[in-house]
Amino acid sequence: MTSRARPDGGDRCPGVLRPFVAGDGALVRLRVPGGRIGVDVLGEVMGIATEYGAPVVQLTSRGNLQLRALPDPLPEVLIERVEATGLLPSASHERVRNILSAPLATSLRPLVEALDTAITDDPVLAGLPGRFLFALSDTSGSVLTEGWDLAYQALDADEGRVLAGGHAFEVRSVDAVPELIRRAHLFLDHRSGDDVWNVRDLPTGSPVFEGMHPYGVHPPAPLPPGPAGDDLVVGLPLGMLRPAHLDAIAAFADEVVLTPWKSFVIPGAAADPSRLGDAGLVITGASPWSRITACVGAPYCARTQTHTLDLATAATAQMTGAGPGVHVVGCERRCGEPSSDHLTLVAPTDVHQVVAASGDPR
Repeated sequence: MTSRARPDGGDRCPGVLRPFVAGDGALVRLRVPGGRIGVDVLGEVMGIATEYGAPVVQLTSRGNLQLRALPDPLPEVLIERVEATGLLPSASHERVRNILSAPLATSLRPLVEALDTAITDDPVLAGLPGRFLFALSDTSGSVLTEGWDLAYQALDADEGRVLAGGHAFEVRSVDAVPELIRRAHLFLDHRSGDDVWNVRDLPTGSPVFEGMHPYGVHPPAPLPPGPAGDDLVVGLPLGMLRPAHLDAIAAFADEVVLTPWKSFVIPGAAADPSRLGDAGLVITGASPWSRITACVGAPYCARTQTHTLDLATAATAQMTGAGPGVHVVGCERRCGEPSSDHLTLVAPTDVHQVVAASGDPR
C-alpha cells in the first residue's frame, strides 16, 4: 500500500493525496504516463467516480484522468481503491509523473516505462512542480504540440535529440532518459523561486540549456478523430468519458491509449467504428464535437457563473464539422485551453455567441 504521507509543494496541481476542492467537491487527477491504460482499469476508475462523485471520468489536456464532486476529505477506502488500480504507485511522486508520448508510436513504450521509473526512483524529483511536463515523440513530432518542458524525439532506433526551450542536444537513445533526468535536476537547481513552474520561465542562459543548440520544433497538428491505420482515434465530447462510452470501447480492446487531445486510440477498431459512434463517441473529424471544447464552468467551478458545458453542448446542434475550433471558458484562467488552433470565448452569455465564433453555423 502507498504511504499516506502528503507531498510538499508550492503549486496546487491536484493528485489523489492532495485533492483540489472545487465548487462541486474534491477533484483528483490520476497520472497515466504515456497514456496506455487497460480498459478494466478505466472501468474501476469509472466505478469509483460513479460511487463517490460525478459519474464521469474527465480526460485532461495532458492525457490524464480526473474525477470530481468527490467527498472532502476523501474516504480512505476510495484511496485504497485507486491504489489497487496501479495508478498510484508513489505517494511522493504522484503529481510529477507527467509524461506524454506519441499515441501511435508503440516503439516508445519502453522509454516511457524507463522514464517513469527513473522519475519515481529519484527522491529529488519529487520536488518538480505538478505543471512540469515530459514528452516523448518519434519522427512524426506528435505531442510536441503540447506545452512540454523537456522532450526527447527519436530519430531512429539508436539516435535522437533532447529538447528544451527551443534548444536541442543530440543523444543516443540509451542516453535519452539519463539526459532528461539530468536536465530536470538542473531545472530544480537553477529555478529562481518556487513560482517558476516551467522551463520556458528560465532565462536563455540557464544551465538547463548547456551544450544545446537552437532548434525550432515544427510538430504536426493533433490527431483528429478517425482511422489511423487499423486503429481508430475516438474523441470524447467535452472530454468526458461516460459508462456507455466505456461499454462500447470494451467490445473492441483490452487496452487503449489516452491522448492530450481528449481522445483515445483504440487498437483494431478502424474496420467497424459505427458501434462507437452509436455510443456517442466522436469517430470523425467532420463532427461538430471535434471542434468544441470547454472548461467545466458553473455550477461546478466557483470562479464563474457561466454554464460552459451547457453552452458548448447546445452549440453543436447548430454547427457543422468545418471551421475553427472553439474553446468555451468561464473566466480568464482559460482552463483546459487546447494547443491546436482555436478561438477561446471567455464567459459568453448565450449559445449564439458560441455558434458565431465557430464561423460555420448550420
